[in-house]
Amino acid sequence: MVKMAHSANGSEAMQSFKTTFTLSRDYLAECYDQSLPHGKNAKPNFFFPGALLVVGVGLFVYTEQPKILGSLFIAMAALELLHIRYRRAWWLARQMWGNTANTTVELTIDDNGITAKSTNNETTLLWTDIDRMIDTELGLILVSTSKGQQYLSKATLTQDTVDHLLAKHKESLPEST
Repeated sequence: MVKMAHSANGSEAMQSFKTTFTLSRDYLAECYDQSLPHGKNAKPNFFFPGALLVVGVGLFVYTEQPKILGSLFIAMAALELLHIRYRRAWWLARQMWGNTANTTVELTIDDNGITAKSTNNETTLLWTDIDRMIDTELGLILVSTSKGQQYLSKATLTQDTVDHLLAKHKESLPEST
Protein backbone atom coordinates (compact mmCIF):
# COMPACT_ATOMS: atom_id res chain seq x y z
CA MET A 1 0.00 0.00 0.00
CA VAL A 2 1.16 3.50 -0.77
CA LYS A 3 1.13 5.80 2.19
CA MET A 4 1.36 9.55 2.06
CA ALA A 5 3.53 11.46 4.47
CA HIS A 6 3.29 15.18 5.03
CA SER A 7 6.50 17.14 4.81
CA ALA A 8 7.35 20.22 6.84
CA ASN A 9 5.93 22.52 4.15
CA GLY A 10 2.60 20.66 4.15
CA SER A 11 2.97 18.91 0.77
CA GLU A 12 2.40 15.20 0.49
CA ALA A 13 5.28 12.85 -0.25
CA MET A 14 4.83 9.29 -1.42
CA GLN A 15 6.41 6.65 0.74
CA SER A 16 8.08 3.81 -1.07
CA PHE A 17 5.89 1.00 -2.42
CA LYS A 18 7.54 -2.35 -3.11
CA THR A 19 6.22 -5.51 -4.68
CA THR A 20 7.57 -8.49 -6.56
CA PHE A 21 6.28 -10.40 -9.56
CA THR A 22 7.55 -13.01 -11.99
CA LEU A 23 8.07 -12.37 -15.69
CA SER A 24 6.03 -15.44 -16.58
CA ARG A 25 4.54 -16.26 -19.95
CA ASP A 26 1.13 -15.06 -18.68
CA TYR A 27 2.56 -11.71 -17.52
CA LEU A 28 4.38 -11.21 -20.83
CA ALA A 29 1.24 -12.14 -22.82
CA GLU A 30 -0.72 -9.55 -20.84
CA CYS A 31 2.03 -7.01 -21.50
CA TYR A 32 1.86 -7.67 -25.26
CA ASP A 33 -1.93 -7.68 -25.46
CA GLN A 34 -2.35 -4.47 -23.47
CA SER A 35 0.52 -2.60 -25.15
CA LEU A 36 -0.16 -3.51 -28.78
CA PRO A 37 -3.11 -1.15 -29.37
CA HIS A 38 -1.03 1.77 -28.05
CA GLY A 39 2.23 0.95 -29.86
CA LYS A 40 3.59 2.14 -33.17
CA ASN A 41 2.83 -1.23 -34.83
CA ALA A 42 -0.78 -1.56 -33.70
CA LYS A 43 -1.96 -2.35 -37.21
CA PRO A 44 0.06 -4.79 -39.31
CA ASN A 45 1.76 -3.35 -42.38
CA PHE A 46 0.73 -5.42 -45.39
CA PHE A 47 2.41 -3.06 -47.86
CA PHE A 48 5.87 -4.62 -47.50
CA PRO A 49 4.85 -8.25 -48.15
CA GLY A 50 2.55 -7.04 -50.94
CA ALA A 51 5.42 -5.18 -52.59
CA LEU A 52 7.68 -8.22 -52.25
CA LEU A 53 5.02 -10.39 -53.84
CA VAL A 54 4.48 -7.99 -56.75
CA VAL A 55 8.22 -7.72 -57.40
CA GLY A 56 8.63 -11.49 -57.13
CA VAL A 57 5.78 -12.23 -59.54
CA GLY A 58 7.06 -9.51 -61.88
CA LEU A 59 10.55 -11.01 -61.91
CA PHE A 60 9.14 -14.49 -62.27
CA VAL A 61 6.84 -13.70 -65.20
CA TYR A 62 8.38 -10.78 -67.10
CA THR A 63 12.12 -11.48 -67.15
CA GLU A 64 14.28 -13.99 -68.92
CA GLN A 65 16.49 -14.31 -65.86
CA PRO A 66 16.62 -17.58 -63.96
CA LYS A 67 13.46 -17.89 -61.88
CA ILE A 68 15.34 -18.11 -58.62
CA LEU A 69 15.28 -14.36 -57.88
CA GLY A 70 11.51 -14.13 -58.38
CA SER A 71 11.02 -17.23 -56.23
CA LEU A 72 13.17 -15.65 -53.52
CA PHE A 73 11.00 -12.52 -53.41
CA ILE A 74 7.82 -14.61 -53.29
CA ALA A 75 9.27 -16.70 -50.46
CA MET A 76 10.25 -13.52 -48.56
CA ALA A 77 6.68 -12.21 -48.98
CA ALA A 78 5.31 -15.48 -47.58
CA LEU A 79 7.75 -15.34 -44.68
CA GLU A 80 6.74 -11.75 -43.92
CA LEU A 81 3.04 -12.72 -43.96
CA LEU A 82 3.80 -15.54 -41.51
CA HIS A 83 5.61 -13.02 -39.32
CA ILE A 84 2.52 -10.78 -39.32
CA ARG A 85 0.14 -13.67 -38.63
CA TYR A 86 2.19 -15.11 -35.73
CA ARG A 87 3.75 -11.91 -34.37
CA ARG A 88 2.31 -12.37 -30.86
CA ALA A 89 3.55 -15.96 -30.59
CA TRP A 90 6.94 -14.97 -32.04
CA TRP A 91 7.29 -12.03 -29.61
CA LEU A 92 6.38 -14.25 -26.64
CA ALA A 93 8.82 -16.95 -27.77
CA ARG A 94 11.64 -14.41 -28.04
CA GLN A 95 10.85 -13.09 -24.55
CA MET A 96 10.77 -16.60 -23.09
CA TRP A 97 14.13 -17.42 -24.69
CA GLY A 98 15.65 -14.28 -23.16
CA ASN A 99 17.61 -14.29 -19.92
CA THR A 100 14.88 -12.37 -18.03
CA ALA A 101 12.15 -14.95 -18.59
CA ASN A 102 10.72 -16.44 -15.40
CA THR A 103 12.84 -14.17 -13.21
CA THR A 104 11.49 -12.36 -10.19
CA VAL A 105 11.29 -8.59 -10.52
CA GLU A 106 11.31 -6.26 -7.53
CA LEU A 107 9.28 -3.16 -8.33
CA THR A 108 9.84 -0.02 -6.26
CA ILE A 109 7.76 3.13 -6.62
CA ASP A 110 8.87 6.23 -4.75
CA ASP A 111 9.19 10.01 -5.11
CA ASN A 112 12.04 9.64 -7.61
CA GLY A 113 10.26 7.31 -10.00
CA ILE A 114 9.74 3.64 -10.73
CA THR A 115 12.54 1.08 -10.43
CA ALA A 116 12.35 -2.50 -11.63
CA LYS A 117 15.20 -4.74 -10.50
CA SER A 118 15.84 -8.37 -11.45
CA THR A 119 18.91 -10.57 -11.28
CA ASN A 120 19.97 -9.48 -14.78
CA ASN A 121 18.77 -5.91 -15.06
CA GLU A 122 17.84 -2.75 -13.20
CA THR A 123 15.76 -0.03 -14.85
CA THR A 124 14.74 3.27 -13.32
CA LEU A 125 12.19 5.53 -14.92
CA LEU A 126 12.17 8.97 -13.32
CA TRP A 127 8.89 10.86 -13.04
CA THR A 128 10.33 13.62 -15.22
CA ASP A 129 11.10 11.05 -17.94
CA ILE A 130 7.49 9.84 -18.17
CA ASP A 131 5.81 11.60 -21.07
CA ARG A 132 2.44 9.82 -20.90
CA MET A 133 0.75 7.25 -18.71
CA ILE A 134 -1.91 5.14 -20.43
CA ASP A 135 -4.45 3.50 -18.15
CA THR A 136 -5.57 0.22 -19.78
CA GLU A 137 -8.04 -2.35 -18.52
CA LEU A 138 -5.34 -4.56 -16.98
CA GLY A 139 -2.38 -2.25 -16.46
CA LEU A 140 -0.52 0.99 -16.99
CA ILE A 141 1.69 1.80 -19.96
CA LEU A 142 4.41 4.29 -19.12
CA VAL A 143 5.63 6.12 -22.23
CA SER A 144 8.99 7.78 -21.69
CA THR A 145 10.17 10.99 -23.30
CA SER A 146 12.41 8.83 -25.51
CA LYS A 147 9.17 7.07 -26.67
CA GLY A 148 10.06 3.75 -25.02
CA GLN A 149 7.24 1.92 -23.26
CA GLN A 150 7.14 0.11 -19.93
CA TYR A 151 4.13 -1.93 -18.81
CA LEU A 152 2.95 -2.41 -15.23
CA SER A 153 0.20 -4.93 -14.57
CA LYS A 154 -2.53 -3.83 -12.17
CA ALA A 155 -2.46 -7.39 -10.81
CA THR A 156 0.86 -6.52 -9.14
CA LEU A 157 -0.40 -3.20 -7.77
CA THR A 158 -3.13 -2.18 -5.36
CA GLN A 159 -5.86 0.17 -6.58
CA ASP A 160 -4.52 2.76 -4.14
CA THR A 161 -1.10 2.48 -5.79
CA VAL A 162 -2.59 2.85 -9.28
CA ASP A 163 -4.49 5.96 -8.17
CA HIS A 164 -1.32 7.46 -6.67
CA LEU A 165 0.70 6.65 -9.80
CA LEU A 166 -1.82 8.45 -11.98
CA ALA A 167 -1.91 11.40 -9.56
CA LYS A 168 1.89 11.53 -9.29
CA HIS A 169 2.19 11.58 -13.06
CA LYS A 170 -0.25 14.48 -13.31
CA GLU A 171 1.81 16.36 -10.69
CA SER A 172 5.02 15.87 -12.67
CA LEU A 173 3.57 17.25 -15.92
CA PRO A 174 4.74 20.77 -16.78
CA GLU A 175 2.13 23.50 -16.42
CA SER A 176 0.59 24.42 -19.77
CA THR A 177 0.31 28.12 -20.44
